[in-house]
Amino acid sequence: MYRSNIVRIIPLLLLLATGEASAHAFLDHAEPRVGNKVATAPREVTLWFTQKLEPAFSAITVTNAAGQRVDTGKTRVSGSQMSISLRPGGTGTYHVTWHVLSVDAHTTDGSFAFQVGQ
Repeated sequence: MYRSNIVRIIPLLLLLATGEASAHAFLDHAEPRVGNKVATAPREVTLWFTQKLEPAFSAITVTNAAGQRVDTGKTRVSGSQMSISLRPGGTGTYHVTWHVLSVDAHTTDGSFAFQVGQ
């Protein structure tokens, strides 16, 4: 009897755990794409998330291989999309770091890199 109760409870627990995980804004895709190589430095970096974002608490920073910021410092948020303009830059590895607060009050953050140059 005890074993049959556990078998019935496990699917319920899995369902609840899955529902909690989907309540966060996760990175869906980016432009330039994560890990991609582009010929010239882009004018901006744009990220799309799985939920709408709170503009006042969401930001992107972009640094070059030397760790210097190459973004303009002004993140723009519209719904589930977030962008930042970049200064003209050189070649090498660019690092994108983001922090977001979704409209349901959950925070997530992350980072990725892309390559600039031929």
